[in-house]
Amino acid sequence: TGVWLLLGFALPSLVQLGRVPPARVLREDAGGPLGRATAGYAVGIAGFVALLLWVAGDLALGLLTAGGFFAAFALFGVLAWVGLLALAPLRRLQHRVVAWRFALAGLVRRRAATVAQICALSVGLMAMLLLAITRTDLVEGWRSAAPPNAPNRFLINVQADQREPVEAFLQQAGLQATLRPVVRGRLIEVNGEPLDAAQFEDRRARRFIDRESNLSYAEQMPPHNRLVAGAWFKPGAREVSLDEDVARSLRLKLGDVLTYDVAGQRINAELTSLRAPDWDSMAVNFFVLMSPAALRDAPQTWITSFHVPSYADAPLPALVARFPNLSVFNVSAILQQVQRVLDQVIVAVQGLFIFTLAAGVLVLYAALSATRDERVREAALLRALGATRNQLMHAQWLELGMLGAAAGGLAAFGASALAWVLARYVFHFALVPGWWVWAAGIAAGIVAALA
Repeated sequence: TGVWLLLGFALPSLVQLGRVPPARVLREDAGGPLGRATAGYAVGIAGFVALLLWVAGDLALGLLTAGGFFAAFALFGVLAWVGLLALAPLRRLQHRVVAWRFALAGLVRRRAATVAQICALSVGLMAMLLLAITRTDLVEGWRSAAPPNAPNRFLINVQADQREPVEAFLQQAGLQATLRPVVRGRLIEVNGEPLDAAQFEDRRARRFIDRESNLSYAEQMPPHNRLVAGAWFKPGAREVSLDEDVARSLRLKLGDVLTYDVAGQRINAELTSLRAPDWDSMAVNFFVLMSPAALRDAPQTWITSFHVPSYADAPLPALVARFPNLSVFNVSAILQQVQRVLDQVIVAVQGLFIFTLAAGVLVLYAALSATRDERVREAALLRALGATRNQLMHAQWLELGMLGAAAGGLAAFGASALAWVLARYVFHFALVPGWWVWAAGIAAGIVAALA
């Protein structure tokens, strides 16, 4: 990783040293070498994207992260340039504090260098802030995605003749549970055309065609589902409703007639609606729901989920003893194990944060060092013209402080936007980064620039 990035971004500049004209050593205005460095930087950028995709192990996550950083860099450059244009008229005003005029003049006069420094610092700070958001808001958002009283037990394999006694048992134990039917079936035709898994590149689509899946039926749409398109079932009709993601992966549209093989029986139903089930609710949800007229008579078992307080676990062993064929899954134990793994991941992210901080400091130092000689010459000239040491020092502090504040604000904006996109389109839950991101970003930018 290090060698690839080093060659991509440093080698083009090093190669140009062989074509530096001798006059450049003696006269700075003699012009630099005109090397073809674009290809080298393109290799570096391509390597950066390839490494992101490789490490992420997920196409959507890698592309969103890489695209977010490139878009942020371009946006930061535009906003910084516009901001400097807006500051240009202010430097001509008569300020009571001379240092303000010197600071504004320094920012505006070195416009290209200032934009480059703001972009470099902003991208470095954005990486650190994104890690901090991952450590706090993103992790907490995942933890709070399921409500506190979400179901933590799943009960499966309830036979049809056991439905009523099981419901009565759970009700007597004070556990709120709604049993829902489960029918095993496989999608075999769409509009009379047989389906072949080889037609689809999406792995989920191939699984739906190659294997049986859980179907169910209901008169009313379950409470943890949201209707996305179409209309709910008409009484007595043979209709089907699909999860919108499944319909997209299978390339299905409203009005298609789907044929399922259920225990050797062909069942036809028209696709009349698309849903968005809330899987984070931990309630019983299905990818495929049919109208009762289509599946009521098919072979079926029943399933339910419910919340069991820590003090009320005693009735479940008695239930399983009475109905040995039932299976109870303790989801809370699984989530606790996931939480322990997540805590270890957080420790790893904190270690990564330290390395990122060190890298950000180096990037900032390199960006500011590019204008160090020019700053020294300006300070010497202003000193010769009568500026005091305090005036020069305050001017430098103000200039770098404004530069750091601008970079920190842009970094906070970019990190918040990128974290929201990742939460929405990769991890699939709502995230609103806190105000601390802006305070930390601006403060870190000012401190880093001044240091």
